[in-house]
Amino acid sequence: MKVKERSAGVVPLRATPEGWRLLGLRCYRNWDFPKGKLDPGEEPLAAALREAREEADLSDLVLRWGEVYRETAPYGKGKVARYYLGETSREAIVLPINPELGHPEHHEGRWLTWEEARAVFPVRLQQVLVWAQAAVEGGVEGAAEGAAEGAAEGAAEGGVESLEPRP
Repeated sequence: MKVKERSAGVVPLRATPEGWRLLGLRCYRNWDFPKGKLDPGEEPLAAALREAREEADLSDLVLRWGEVYRETAPYGKGKVARYYLGETSREAIVLPINPELGHPEHHEGRWLTWEEARAVFPVRLQQVLVWAQAAVEGGVEGAAEGAAEGAAEGAAEGGVESLEPRP
């Protein structure tokens, strides 16, 4: 499938005494991470951080794992989403009002465990979850290993492209 549209987002992570939590956003029945289309001339990382601010008021994200990312296989009508890992210390979930819509873009935000995220996120994001967990639990090396594992699994499921961490 030809890539017709690119978007970028962040997997927001928060360390807790019980382990890592991921911020999932729900719109109707669909769960995702903060993400959106790139503005003309905008770099994917800049778009990902902007979307995290716009959709979840996350302005304190730290790229603890560097600028590593994972892309989904094309979905819908040829859309590919790129996800980065960002750490926040903020526990409160804020869903700002989108000025164009007059309401938040999402109906719910929730801090999820890895297991809870796997249960609610769609198939297209399962490899992103595998990669994110490998990166968080194994550092940058884990990100590369998780990407390689995801690429092998993704190839069987529709050709998930996996990318090496950037220096």
